[in-house]
Amino acid sequence: MTTPHHSGYIAVVGKPNVGKSTLVNALIGHKVAIVSAKPQTTRRRILGILSQPDVQILFVDTPGIHKPKQALNKYMMREVDAALADCDAILFVVDVATLPTHEDRRVAEMIAPLPQPKLVAMNKADRLSPVNVVEHVRIYEDLLRLPAAAPGEERAMLTSGTRGDNLEKLQAMLIATLPEGPAFYPDDQYTDQTERVIAAELIREQTLHNLNQEVPHAIAVSIEEYQERESSGTKTGALFIAATIFVERPTQKGILIGHGGEMLKKIGAAARKEIERETDRKVFLELWIKVKEKWRDNDRVVEQFLNSDIENL
Repeated sequence: MTTPHHSGYIAVVGKPNVGKSTLVNALIGHKVAIVSAKPQTTRRRILGILSQPDVQILFVDTPGIHKPKQALNKYMMREVDAALADCDAILFVVDVATLPTHEDRRVAEMIAPLPQPKLVAMNKADRLSPVNVVEHVRIYEDLLRLPAAAPGEERAMLTSGTRGDNLEKLQAMLIATLPEGPAFYPDDQYTDQTERVIAAELIREQTLHNLNQEVPHAIAVSIEEYQERESSGTKTGALFIAATIFVERPTQKGILIGHGGEMLKKIGAAARKEIERETDRKVFLELWIKVKEKWRDNDRVVEQFLNSDIENL
């Protein structure tokens, strides 16, 4: 008798900075989403694909849920709404090392009325003090008011995306929620993002790692050129990438360039290494900086930036 195949979309939601992207990357075994210690790193839905012989899990990593003020934030929250509308199950990710905040409660209230099965990943368990385990687990289970689980069934799991705690158990819990269905993507595909989009995100990731305060949040990256060129001594051609980093103010441009251009060189060198690691090819990276004033308040420009459309900018 043939084992039925299961597949479906899991919307991964939570407040900013609870480790959603790190957890998704760890579950898939590939870097599909950039990560940083700064909140609101993820700006749009990102699909991560995990394929096994009898199942295909389609993780939809989403921006951290927060109260939107600018056009960029409103776009991010529309991405969350779209993920929740189209998913087969919801994975609510929380930072179990701390007690719930009003942001966690807002997320719980948003997803509680939805009909899809819901699971909780109590993430960052590696930072949870042993004396707080019982209390924090109980509080987070109560937060979502999960229905009583059947014997042998679990609805919540302590996890660590950085250390890898209980990822197989969480994966099994998620599979149990999925309906029967076909594989939607080839077995060797782990994201639907293009190489151009991934390159832009890896560049932006390095601005998040190397810049402080508001500057990284005011940055958008567009790939102007992405092409393979012949390179001596390599089996495959080298990649030539030209990218523009947009900021909102001239002062931010100065900070991004740094003294004698050192900051831009540092960001470029680190981004090039990350792109080489992901593509397994030699990369030549050229970075330019432009000012696009108050782009985060402009709906049209936000749509263009986040959909990799740089025409008419």
